[in-house]
Amino acid sequence: MNGFKVKRIEDTEYVSYGPKSDLRVLIGDAEKSTPIRTALQTCQPGYDVPFHCHPYTEYLIVLEGSAEFRVEENGVQTVVAKKGDTVELPPGVWHAFTTSPTEVTQLLGIHISPERIVNYKPDVKTDSRGFRIES
Repeated sequence: MNGFKVKRIEDTEYVSYGPKSDLRVLIGDAEKSTPIRTALQTCQPGYDVPFHCHPYTEYLIVLEGSAEFRVEENGVQTVVAKKGDTVELPPGVWHAFTTSPTEVTQLLGIHISPERIVNYKPDVKTDSRGFRIES
């Protein structure tokens, strides 16, 4: 099949953020061979992602559960996104989120870039690939 690909979830790169969240990279690789990157993130109740930003547009689609998103723009703006909602984050916008306190939340993240670039605030620890390390 010329150009047609299927990537099975069990064959995807798995990234653990500790006991409360993990990520499956669906599209994208270290070679930057795709024009976008997508990942499925599964978060246990109350998982908190600290403020960070990207130099490209990011879309987050809530597949299950809900999350309270915080955006630093003219102060801190807050919105709760639930199953089926999409959050669009322009380049350079600082954002964070906390998942539902009572249910598992799944998010599909779409990064409009062949490379994953995440800029965290100075107090956040990351591994050599830029993935956050739970402390």
